Amino acid sequence: MNSPARLKASVCVDAVLENLSTVDAMKLVADCGYPAFEFWKWWDKDLDAINQAREELQLQVAAVCTKFVSLVDPDVRAEYLAGLKESIAAAGNLNCPVLISQVGDARPGVDRAEQRDCLIAGLKEAAPMLEDSGVVLAIEPLNELIDHAGYYLVRSDEAFSIIQEVDSPNVKVTFDIYHQQISEGHVIANLTQNVNAIAHFHAAGNPGRHELDRGELHYPSIFAAIADTGYSGHVGLEYWPVNDAAAGLREAASWIKKV
Repeated sequence: MNSPARLKASVCVDAVLENLSTVDAMKLVADCGYPAFEFWKWWDKDLDAINQAREELQLQVAAVCTKFVSLVDPDVRAEYLAGLKESIAAAGNLNCPVLISQVGDARPGVDRAEQRDCLIAGLKEAAPMLEDSGVVLAIEPLNELIDHAGYYLVRSDEAFSIIQEVDSPNVKVTFDIYHQQISEGHVIANLTQNVNAIAHFHAAGNPGRHELDRGELHYPSIFAAIADTGYSGHVGLEYWPVNDAAAGLREAASWIKKV
């Protein structure tokens, strides 16, 4: 199967294919017709084996995470930046264009505006090394209602306003459709109106975070809306399958290519 004409889909192998080794998962991703894959922690993977497999399978690494250090705590900013430097090098090794960053949990007893200022200052400090490398850092809002109680950055509008203040072409947002459906809804309007600030998407059915066709979100319409904007990045399928993973991936690939 050729890659989708209007939308590039990526499979998060740490979620959809969590019971397989990374290389075996990559083989299944390619067999199901996807052009790209992604995973979370590069630092506990055999990157040489992944590189060899991606060249053989002609797959792209769409995104990996940077190290999980808080951006709202100034006491660990140096640790965050050191981890980011290592992550940029890993992304370069993998020819990966996007690093996904969580921002950390809110700090109890600390004014929210103070934490926001800290987050922005950290991203501004990170921006030059990102711009020099060409890698894009994409901060990710997460829902606090079900999956990430206490997380600082919940809504996409706040994420967009933060990166507007950072004002770097290499600092953007990961828009997780599942998380934002829970946190705010209105996903098509919110993502299409801010698509230039989005470097990566994640997708899963809601409720449950399972296959795309399970639940209240109509992904053919959502993906068509993304494609209509001219978005050129990847949409990552990041869900935990209820049914056979390979069959579900093939089914999704069959309609994604028609978007």
